[in-house]
Amino acid sequence: MSRIPLAERMRPQKLEEVVGQSAIIGEGKILTEIVKKAEPVNLIFWGPPGTGKTTLARILAKEYQADFVELSAVTSKKADIEAVVERAKVNWNLKIRTVLFVDEIHRFNKAQQDAFLPHVESGLIILIGATTENPSFEVISPLISRSRVVIVSALKKADIIEVLRRAVKAEQVEHRVSDEAIDYISELSGGDARSALGDLELALNLAEKVDKTVVETAVGQKMPLYDKSGDYHYDNISAFIKSMRGSDVDATLYYLARMVESGEDPKFIARRMVVFASEDIGLAGNGALNLAVSCFEAIERVGMPEGGIILSHVAVVLAKAKKNRESYDAWTHAQALAHKSMSSPVPTWLRNAPTKLMKDLGFGAGQKWEAGFHLDKSYLPDDVKNEKIYGQPSNYDHNAQNK
Repeated sequence: MSRIPLAERMRPQKLEEVVGQSAIIGEGKILTEIVKKAEPVNLIFWGPPGTGKTTLARILAKEYQADFVELSAVTSKKADIEAVVERAKVNWNLKIRTVLFVDEIHRFNKAQQDAFLPHVESGLIILIGATTENPSFEVISPLISRSRVVIVSALKKADIIEVLRRAVKAEQVEHRVSDEAIDYISELSGGDARSALGDLELALNLAEKVDKTVVETAVGQKMPLYDKSGDYHYDNISAFIKSMRGSDVDATLYYLARMVESGEDPKFIARRMVVFASEDIGLAGNGALNLAVSCFEAIERVGMPEGGIILSHVAVVLAKAKKNRESYDAWTHAQALAHKSMSSPVPTWLRNAPTKLMKDLGFGAGQKWEAGFHLDKSYLPDDVKNEKIYGQPSNYDHNAQNK
């Protein structure tokens, strides 16, 4: 039996052997075109675990006929970076390119990332970074500007099945593994090919015949891929909010269930629902805000798992409710207008007049202490008195707070 893990033995050696990345591999696609032109490009691969980021980096280095150096940002130190630079200088003199692959590049701090810049700029090092986190937030701007960010997609179930069938054939164990087992492993994989191959290998080590029962014994119950401080956290809550906004009840419940099953803080979900009730439903259903606040308070009192029933109840109500953003848009427009006119004086007749002198100067002129009293003039400062706030389209960027 080989000591090399199955996932490593099955690692593709050419771009055409890579499964499930049709958006970046193929005629006219970025990686294929880079290889065709034989002009190395600094790249940052962004995608979930087990989707082939390391494999792609190795294939590109081989195509470039370059010296491939791999570092992990988790374990590497300054001395490791310096050693790579010295190695690259030797390669340069020998007219050999150096590809530096940095796994989990987002874990390098700013100073460590800065250390690459001069060598990336000079062409001494061809940098390929891999990250599961959004590079916009985790990789310094100068590195991003000198690189192409390439999204490596999560593998679909059909892709994982293809990977598993290739492995079964390559290992000549077709007679030992049932179709049901392959299907079940693919379900458990979460789009992670490395994990799927590891599960298959473990199951083969446990039994001569691998069926669903053997897989269950080998793998147990896998925890969902979910990071409460990373992109999966933000992506799921974003999808949840947008599903409610789009009045898609099925999707609303689906993303809610994903968050709850992954251990997301139910109070975080409830807080976002409170904001949604005011922001998106607003004047179309003034009771929505009270309901959402009641949901938050109920979660505090009841806890989980029963709290999931309360969350789903209120989420369905919010998703099905009519939507109206007039109050929210008016508020953001008011903020923008106030920001640019903070020094504009309040009209004299609207000011308080606690002394006779102030009254003589016209402070509070014409005002009466009567409910509903109104003077037929603008209540805004003179330089913005013609501005309309309520009922006007907002210039506020609603997407600015997505992250």
